[in-house]
Amino acid sequence: MVLWTYGCDQLTGSMPSRSLAEIKNSGKLVVLTRNAPTTYYIDQTGQPTGPEYDLVESFAEFLGVDVEYQICQTVDQVLTDLEQGKGDLAAAGLTITEAREEKFRFSPPYQEITPQVVTRRDRIQPESIEDLLGIEIVVIASSSYAERLAHLRDTEYPELQWEEAQDLATEQLLFDVWAANIDCTIADSNIVDINRRYYPQLMAPINLGRAQQLGWAMAPRRRDLSRAIAKWMKDFEQTGQMDHVHEKYYGFFEAFDYVDTMRYLRRIQARFPKYREYFRQAAEKYDLPFDLLAAQAYQESHWNPHAVSPTGVRGIMMLTLTTAREMGVSNRLDPRQSIFGGAKYLARLKKSFSEKVTEPDLTWLALAAYNVGRGHLHDAQILARKLGLSPHSWRDLKQVLPLLADQEYYKDLKYGYARGYEPVRYVRNIREYRHILRNDLNNADANSQQASSQ
Repeated sequence: MVLWTYGCDQLTGSMPSRSLAEIKNSGKLVVLTRNAPTTYYIDQTGQPTGPEYDLVESFAEFLGVDVEYQICQTVDQVLTDLEQGKGDLAAAGLTITEAREEKFRFSPPYQEITPQVVTRRDRIQPESIEDLLGIEIVVIASSSYAERLAHLRDTEYPELQWEEAQDLATEQLLFDVWAANIDCTIADSNIVDINRRYYPQLMAPINLGRAQQLGWAMAPRRRDLSRAIAKWMKDFEQTGQMDHVHEKYYGFFEAFDYVDTMRYLRRIQARFPKYREYFRQAAEKYDLPFDLLAAQAYQESHWNPHAVSPTGVRGIMMLTLTTAREMGVSNRLDPRQSIFGGAKYLARLKKSFSEKVTEPDLTWLALAAYNVGRGHLHDAQILARKLGLSPHSWRDLKQVLPLLADQEYYKDLKYGYARGYEPVRYVRNIREYRHILRNDLNNADANSQQASSQ
């Protein structure tokens, strides 16, 4: 049995903390975090995931220890629990601020964000900080947002007022803005990017300040832990793993299309239920994620089984005549046949790549090949090698694919010209549609469970 011992820091206060040696000897790193899409959450397979989770797990592997996650409901609770020594470090999407640095030691930053004012598009639309005067603003307590508002009030806008919610998370306040319960809130740009996909009426008309940085917090005396994090993070960044994490969770969030998102949400309710069971059956048969297959079908045809393109592809999975025949599809306009044929073809494409291509890159490359053709994707992999990039990484290949439309590059490739920007957009859209669909399905399941328990 390992006893945890905590010492008092005579120079920087009495915040209890374990030394790096004690953490290693115990075999366990205790991490405080929040349950949110930008930090730590449980995915549809029941496994933990999230940006902070991936980073923490890598750091723990570097130390040679396991991780015990302590889930806090709010940022205020994260910081309070850290002060009380309930965790070794806090990995919860924390902005590094001067006020926080007076109380905690921070790791090197790992992500840059911008604090944004968030409103509902059919209500108020402030164009400047001055426009916030007299508007109902609610932010989470003990947040960097409250610090920024206090600075603005004390330096330039003495009439600026806001409320601080003690027991709510930023995601709940974003929901309250969407539900028109409050006028506006403040949130980090990465949180806004994700939640606008759930609540498309949200908009971020102005930034509350300049870009800021996120970091892990720990007790001020923990120089040993801070040095270890810095050493791990340097290698993690230099080997491209940090970029991989950002690509995994944020790589498909680019320009937000309000009209398209609203249309998609309506069709989830109106069209998706007709084909949901086909997607489940096909995904199970060909070992594919159910929500991915459904999102791909929406990108292909908007779940229209009678869709026809000018190039002759047809059906809900938009199969060519040749591909349909190879997959055993006799009627491309039959939704069940089309879905099973598309799933079979995507599964076959996944098997066509080298074992060096791992998930999730394997799925993204297979989707790109579904769109542009396996031959052109092979060309892109060859070109990636020539350019010193990885032929196995989607992050690298999405830089290379648009070059297939440039004669300087495609003239020396076997399959020649291709509109290489299209598979990049294709994969990005599918990832975004999947993200939205997964959230909608999770909410529906939660509501169903709640109703059945009443």
